[in-house]
Amino acid sequence: MTDLTDFPITRHWPPRNPAAIQLYSFPTPNGVKVSIMLEETGLPYEAHKVDINTGDQFSDAFTSLNPNGKIPAIIDPDGPDGAPVGLFESGAILIYLAEKTGMLLPADPRARAEVLQWLMFQMGGIGPMFGQMGFFVKFGGKDVADPIPRTRYVTEAKRLMGVLDKRLEGRDWVCGDYSIADIAIAPWLRAVLVGYQAREIVGWDDFANLPAYLDRFLARDAVARGLVQPPRD
Repeated sequence: MTDLTDFPITRHWPPRNPAAIQLYSFPTPNGVKVSIMLEETGLPYEAHKVDINTGDQFSDAFTSLNPNGKIPAIIDPDGPDGAPVGLFESGAILIYLAEKTGMLLPADPRARAEVLQWLMFQMGGIGPMFGQMGFFVKFGGKDVADPIPRTRYVTEAKRLMGVLDKRLEGRDWVCGDYSIADIAIAPWLRAVLVGYQAREIVGWDDFANLPAYLDRFLARDAVARGLVQPPRD
């Protein structure tokens, strides 16, 4: 039997099947990237809820796996050398799972570089900027009287959406074929509409390609399953 006892996090969230990938997450845009990837690849996994509303991500148990205190994180009991390995940072996990399975990241170096650059576009731009926009239009920052931060992040989010909309002209997916770039990007577009309720604020219906792109993404069976892992309740 696979032994994961060297990972202190497993004492707080005990694995039911230690031979399966252990996912520690919450259904946020970053969190569902990994659950969707796991569903797309068909790798067996267990999803453990790290409730960010109660501060689970800052517990000693969770930070023993991710010292940065951010979801998601995983333990793969069958790491590259056959021994268990722990990983955090959603983009790094997507690359790891793609390389493990040979799925959703091209082997051709040129095509691979293209997918990775758009993955980094999400990690360095869409994620941080959309998250800040959400804070100032929906959450605690909405009560800040100074309009400058809200305007700054809404403007930047719209600019990034424009870059993506242009990229999708004549393409179903960001890099032609469905890839980890789409798994990283599309959940953040969904967050704009569902989580932040900012459809009108960003002028969503004025974009030529984003609405159909998000619809295609959400129509995938693996996406539908991954979006609700781990369950909130």
